[in-house]
Amino acid sequence: MIKYIIRSLFAILVVLSLSLSAIAQPPPPDYGEEEDQQPAPIGSGMVILLAMGTAYAAKKVYKARKKELRE
Repeated sequence: MIKYIIRSLFAILVVLSLSLSAIAQPPPPDYGEEEDQQPAPIGSGMVILLAMGTAYAAKKVYKARKKELRE
């Protein structure tokens, strides 16, 4: 069970480290000297996806552990 958790955490870290470079935004285009332009927000969707993935993984680990204790 510990090996499974360690492998899962390692896989998650690899995926997250590879996707960090995709989060960067290019600089906004220069259309003049308008200072009230705001960049597009990034991250709220990512937080929701991470929370859902964590909840799903916790559910799977809970079920696997519960099944292991029954045997």
